[in-house]
Amino acid sequence: MARSSNQKYKLIRLFQILWEQTDEDHPLTVPALIAALEAQGIGAERKSIYDDMEALRTLGLDVQNRKGRTPGWFLGERPFEMAELKLLVDAVQSSRFITRRKSDALIRKLESLASVHQARQLQRQVYVAGRVKSMNESVYYSIDKLHTAIAAQRAVSFRYFEYNVRKEKVFRREGARYTVSPYGLLWDSENYYLAGYDHAAEELRHYRVDKMAQLTLTDQPRQGDSACRNLDMASYSKKHFGMFSGREGQVVLRCKNSLVGVVLDRFGQDAILIPDGGEHFTVTVQVVVSPQFLGWVFGLGDAVELRSPEWARQAMEEQLARMGKIYG
Repeated sequence: MARSSNQKYKLIRLFQILWEQTDEDHPLTVPALIAALEAQGIGAERKSIYDDMEALRTLGLDVQNRKGRTPGWFLGERPFEMAELKLLVDAVQSSRFITRRKSDALIRKLESLASVHQARQLQRQVYVAGRVKSMNESVYYSIDKLHTAIAAQRAVSFRYFEYNVRKEKVFRREGARYTVSPYGLLWDSENYYLAGYDHAAEELRHYRVDKMAQLTLTDQPRQGDSACRNLDMASYSKKHFGMFSGREGQVVLRCKNSLVGVVLDRFGQDAILIPDGGEHFTVTVQVVVSPQFLGWVFGLGDAVELRSPEWARQAMEEQLARMGKIYG
């Protein structure tokens, strides 16, 4: 009776066996498939296996039969190639905003998209120097809520915090909630940021997603269309670098030719490089002259010179003076 009642699951169980246990390097013969079905209380004959394989093909599965030295049936093409799965696993493993627990859970799910044999190749560790994982487990779900809010054109509400030296959350605005109309998510320096219209400040601002708490989707329609109508998320991200505040404007940099790749990586392929003598070039870029930007310039040493405007050069001199007081 048990076998008879299980027969209706035969095609599903056969698919599961092919999905979990087979790939191009690990086919299963018909006797092996019959034995695997028998282990689950499902009887099968050789001829019925061939009929079932044809039914699975009709359903769109890439079921293949190989003859020769290693004969057998296996599942060929899958939704993701192994190279793609390895890339995704590496990205999850090395991502800073995903907590270690969530990374492990995501990788296990990615492994389930391959056979058990291929999954062993995905059990890899990606080591990135100085990697620090997020301490905020909810960030993973906050990103999903923010995408929903952007699509629905609705405002969100949240509390915003920093950490003190004891790793305790300290809420800004004395714990009062922020109400923001989301316009886009930015990825900068391995962190997610929300760019949105702050209802209280009545201007475009940005917030780190992993520092949001108690994020909720409100019933309020999105505000700030007039202020954010022409918002270009890519250029906004480039201008603000690590989301430090500062004066925005066009600056002219004179760089050694060895920095061409560095400049294009930072400002994009559309940056216009103008030769300046045999060993230098100049580039004019729109940026926010923030401590983050000035730190980037400092880090390149004498290979780059901030030529103009004068207020930007003055900001650099003031930053250098402050650093001199600390380290002088």
